[in-house]
Amino acid sequence: MSRRSDTLTERQQAILEFLQRYQDEFGMAPTRMEIGEAFGFTPRAADDHLKALERKGVLRLRGDIARGIQLLQLEREPEQLLLPVIGRVAAGSPILAVENIERYVPIPPLLARHAPEYILTVRGDSMKDAGILDGDLLVVRRTDKASYGQIVVARIDDEVTVKQLALRNGRPVLLPMNPDYQPIEVDPEQLVIEGLYVGLIRESAQIAKSIN
Repeated sequence: MSRRSDTLTERQQAILEFLQRYQDEFGMAPTRMEIGEAFGFTPRAADDHLKALERKGVLRLRGDIARGIQLLQLEREPEQLLLPVIGRVAAGSPILAVENIERYVPIPPLLARHAPEYILTVRGDSMKDAGILDGDLLVVRRTDKASYGQIVVARIDDEVTVKQLALRNGRPVLLPMNPDYQPIEVDPEQLVIEGLYVGLIRESAQIAKSIN
């Protein structure tokens, strides 16, 4: 991220770093209440700090989605990594992954430091409350391991979806981030982790978001 950190106060820099750490752990932005609890002030004060950071151009606040805090990519950096768009992920119902390269997309250093390997296009809105919208380019690090609470790309019987990995009654569950959708309960032997969500690119808004 090309960040105007030289213009931030010490508290603003600390809040920005907290946002990055939280997204790294949970794959989504924190609530105002969670920010306030971390720093010992009210949700309203947290909102005031976020608005100040938005005015300084380091993040964008969206009132139309839950947890609508987006860290911004302000400038296109030189020598960007190119990653292939190799298929599509359904954020609504699983869809068969297409394993052919559709095109290449430049990845800013903000995302490249997470060592991603490929990009999948989101279809549907079941992850909208995590800030993942229909048409977003999901930047993925290939791995077959994930921790509960992380957002993963998972394969079930040759179909691929993006959801939050959880545990319920000793069994893995794939959770949507939209109350209009139901969790997907899976047999452990059927679930294959294809990768870990490390950030996204929203080309229409020229936004890149990293989980850290």
